[in-house]
This record gives sequence, C-alpha cells and structure tokens, in this order.
Amino acid sequence: MIDGFEIGHASRDEAGWLTGTTVVVCRAGAMGGVDVRGGGPGTRETDLLDPVTMIPAVHAVVLTGGSAYGLAAADGVLNGLAAEHVGFPVGALPHQVVPIVPAAVIFDLGRGGEFGHRPTAELGAEALAAASADDPEQGCVGGGTGAVAGGLKGGFGYAEVRTPQGVTVGAAVVVNAAGSVIDPATGRLYADRTHQLPDPTPEELADLVNLPAGGALATTIGVIMTDAELTKPQANKVAQVGHDGMARAIRPLHSMLDGDTVFCLASGKRPMPDHPADALLALNDILAAGADAFTDAIAQALIHAEARGDWAALVDLAPSTVSSAISSTSSEEELS
Repeated sequence: MIDGFEIGHASRDEAGWLTGTTVVVCRAGAMGGVDVRGGGPGTRETDLLDPVTMIPAVHAVVLTGGSAYGLAAADGVLNGLAAEHVGFPVGALPHQVVPIVPAAVIFDLGRGGEFGHRPTAELGAEALAAASADDPEQGCVGGGTGAVAGGLKGGFGYAEVRTPQGVTVGAAVVVNAAGSVIDPATGRLYADRTHQLPDPTPEELADLVNLPAGGALATTIGVIMTDAELTKPQANKVAQVGHDGMARAIRPLHSMLDGDTVFCLASGKRPMPDHPADALLALNDILAAGADAFTDAIAQALIHAEARGDWAALVDLAPSTVSSAISSTSSEEELS
C-alpha cells in the first residue's frame, strides 16, 4: 500500500445478501479530485472537490454497493473519523471537526435475493474499523461483493505503478460494468494490457464469448491514490485519466445506465520537482501511471472474483488462464 493510505472492507455475503462497502482512508488528509461520467451517478460530497471550493483535504472516500441507499455507509465512516478527531477543523477544540468523506455507489440491489439488504452506516463503520495499510483483499469483497461485469462476476481490485521519478500511484476499483470486459475475438480481458494471462483454450473461448448481457444498471467506481504533492486542479486531472484506464478495460462505457466515478487522493508526502519543466514531466508520468493502474486494478478484480448466484467468474470459465495469474500476481509495476 502507498504510504499514508489505508483500505478497509466490510462485506455482506450470506443468504439474502450480496453487497458491501470499501473505504480508502487518509487520516492525515489528502488533496482530492473527482471526475463523474455516465448517465446515472450516485455520489456524495463531490462538489467539495471542485478546485474553486475551500476544502483543502479529504479524509476518506467510500466505495459502496446499495445504489443511492448505500450512501448511508458514508455516515458510519464520517462518525468514526470524528470520534478520532480526524477532520476539517471548525472550532478550537480537538473534537470540533468535520471529516470530509466523499462517496460513490454501484447498483447491486437485489443481487443477493433481498432488495432491502443494502449497506448502512454500521457497515461503513465496520469498513473503517477494518482499514489497514496492508495490501487489500481483492475479488468479492467490500464494495465489489455484489458487482457484476458484463455478465461475469465483478469485484474489487487493486494495483500500483511507480513512475520514473519514484512516485507511487495506485488504484482501488469496484468493477460493476454494463459493458463487456471480454474481447469477443480472443476471449481475453480488455484490461490485461500487459498480457499477464495466457490465451484461453478453444473451449474456454466459447464460454467467454457467449456470456449473457450485463446488468441493466451498473457503474464502475474507484480511487487513484498517490504519494505525490498535487494541487487540487492536478488531482482532478488525475481523476480524469482514471476514465482512460477504465475505457481500455470496458466496452461500451459511460452509458446512460452507468454512473462511472473516479476520485483522486494525493497525500503530498513526495514533493514535485522545483523546476517547472521537470514538474510538468513528472505530472505527465503520474497521469500515465494513474490510467495504467486503473486498468490493472480492473484486471485484478476480475482475476480474483469468484462465482456468486447466477454469475460465473473468470476463474470458472477460463481456469487455465487465471490460476497461474493469481499465484504470480504482483501489486506493483514500474512505468518505463
């Protein structure tokens, strides 16, 4: 995990349930940005990340199931951070703070069997309590528990890329797509940009290209994290390129049935170069790394997903490709 960040999951993966919440935490505060696309977003506090607003730092981002109902999970994170005196100061006393906790949701209502089973403030508090600086669990966990990706079981994925300047850029993504994640000509994941996976066998290819259509309502959401020191406009630009990484992995994208949302959090632990030209080149490398990390995180979500209900996972339909990838997965790569 990138220094200064933690990720926590809370999942409801039992009879009648298939949903959950993931929280990305930066207790010291991180410069935030966001880019919301698609026709059906479900978000909270995204206006605070506009460069013209006063808020200088974000303390957590919530990625959750439950559609609009699931935004309640952010209340649990908000109250948990407030109890730790983490937040934007609004008074002289330590407890007089307001944590800044933007959120975005996916549509997973009813996928576990009960429409009314969705994330609550208690689930958000549970995710916060589970937050850790260790590399996060991937697959059918947290906000990705009830995710579906173009007829395949979706999930949560995480990946990191390091720039030539030594900046680390990571992406935490919940993959819940109406579009396809499989190239119909080859049966390969669009997101497998480095050809990590071998080609599927002819039998596997037939299963992969005959998947049922994705869900009527979808949305892929995520957070790009970096230890770089970014301005608010720069953080918003990094959030924008997350959609480039998403577009490499899901086709079609940003439909009226999607609410695709990407956040950026920059901890500021690594200063940018002093010379303007060097700083511009460093920012361009961060942008490239952000897009790559987002694509890679989508691949990891699908590689680690497991079947649930009516939805088969990639490991079920193409076991020859996925089993070796899971055993050899590395969470970080260098950007050359």
